Amino acid sequence: MTISERRLAPDPGFDKTVVPLPIAAHPPASSGEICPPTETADRICKWSRAKTVLPLQRLLSLGVLGGLYIGLGGALATLAMSESSLGNGPTRWLGGLAFSLGLILVVIGGAELSTGNCLMAISHLRGTTTGREIWRNWSWSYAANAAGALALAWLVVLSGIYDAEPLHRTAIRIAETKLALPAPQAFARGILANMLVCFAVWLAMTSQSATGKLVGIMFPVSAFVALGFEHSIANLYLIPVGMMVGATGTSLDFARNIIAVTAGNAVGGAIVAGGLLWLGHGHVTELKPTRSN
Repeated sequence: MTISERRLAPDPGFDKTVVPLPIAAHPPASSGEICPPTETADRICKWSRAKTVLPLQRLLSLGVLGGLYIGLGGALATLAMSESSLGNGPTRWLGGLAFSLGLILVVIGGAELSTGNCLMAISHLRGTTTGREIWRNWSWSYAANAAGALALAWLVVLSGIYDAEPLHRTAIRIAETKLALPAPQAFARGILANMLVCFAVWLAMTSQSATGKLVGIMFPVSAFVALGFEHSIANLYLIPVGMMVGATGTSLDFARNIIAVTAGNAVGGAIVAGGLLWLGHGHVTELKPTRSN
């Protein structure tokens, strides 16, 4: 009998068999505050897989919540950017910090946001989800996001808070600025906006605490708002609100903006952010041993 066998053998005077506990081959992952990027990619894949199996009723409910959450962030940002004496740059950044409420509610509160879900492309590139599964999530969540944002816009205008200044003037200015954007500019700004939104989701996924998620979300989101980039779900709240309280523009202008920005968001989120993060952290390859001389 070897030494290890003698150690595991039951004591003759003890009537219970000693069963050795399995020993992990590696230390537990994510023992610290922040996950390493490669582990974050694994978490994104598991997160994506869970989204593809959501029942349609739950997917739609969470999608409506996502639209409401982003719209509430837009409402708070409109207030934050009204009659500020801080100057243009700081005021826009303050509005961006206020707008980050929307993604904070989505990530921590739990909702489906089609633009953030563009990171599901990492899972598809790795082969853990199919194109059909991803399109199901993206299409239904986008439709539900739009319904939630539009419903909130109608309800907020009905509440009368935009009847008084300075909110009335700020809402009109925001909507008219967006409606006046040429389609190529709206498309480019859509790419840039959803790059930052998906980077915010990625950073939130790396953290193990609510505080870490807040910090990971607030800086990328506030950056895209301050820089004037375009987010389709936010625009589905901000433009209708402005038009309902007097902004100059037509339904065709609104549709042109939403189409261009949505296309840009898809490219920026799924292709640019998702593709680069997959190549950098989620692309698994085998290293072949080099031949020694």
